[in-house]
Amino acid sequence: MIIAHTPDADDAFMFYGLLSGKVRVNFEIEQVVEDIETLNKRAFNNEIDVTALSAHSYAFLHDKYRILSTGASVGDGYGPVVVGNREDMTVEGKKIAVPGRYTTANLLLKLALDHFQPVEMRFDEVIPAVQSGEVDAGLLIHEGQITYPQHGLIKVIDLWHWWYERTKLPLPLGINAIKRDMPEEKQREFLVAMRESVQYAHEHVEEALQYAMKYSRGADKELVKKFALMYVNDYTYEMPESVVKAHEELYQMAARKGFFTKPPLDILFL
Repeated sequence: MIIAHTPDADDAFMFYGLLSGKVRVNFEIEQVVEDIETLNKRAFNNEIDVTALSAHSYAFLHDKYRILSTGASVGDGYGPVVVGNREDMTVEGKKIAVPGRYTTANLLLKLALDHFQPVEMRFDEVIPAVQSGEVDAGLLIHEGQITYPQHGLIKVIDLWHWWYERTKLPLPLGINAIKRDMPEEKQREFLVAMRESVQYAHEHVEEALQYAMKYSRGADKELVKKFALMYVNDYTYEMPESVVKAHEELYQMAARKGFFTKPPLDILFL
């Protein structure tokens, strides 16, 4: 079974039990590690059995993949931010670096801001682009959401705050998805294993964290731990009704703006 996740501490943390063999399974695993926008685009070719996806990209991929009720990345009090070099700057109509067309962060920014010039680039290129003046501002995901002050940048838009003011719901960002044409029994077998992997990480934090440090990009252990536990939480273990409702709301908001047709929400629960 081909399993793909991002080169980020939270994904590595939740997949550790599965990939290390601590969670025993009856299938062979081929691991793929790519940035989230690359995985979003590869999913269009239906070449990966289980993959991390942006919640945004599912709107275009629901005919190929089902959402797994375990493995979601959900913000609760935190989420993507837009940063710049000045506190008083306005970003309306400005050039903003975004970490991929199909990222949920980009969708949220399009919902929150009527006019801006998106400049697509890899998520880890956004901060340098803002610092150099290549762009006016940058949309940050992953650990950049909490490290940007270390780079001398100022938060201009807090997309979690924007979202919560309007919905009073958790913020759906990433999902794990499984091929729709895989036999249902196999889908459920993987879902059980994924849940056990998340549980193992929570019960063996230091051990799983040691593995996650491979994807730290130079960040210290405490920061990696903070980030991993922000996004591998109770919502990750099993998606509650509030997060299901949040996905519905996200897709409804986007549909009202004409970005895409609201997809059927197909989530595999045990």
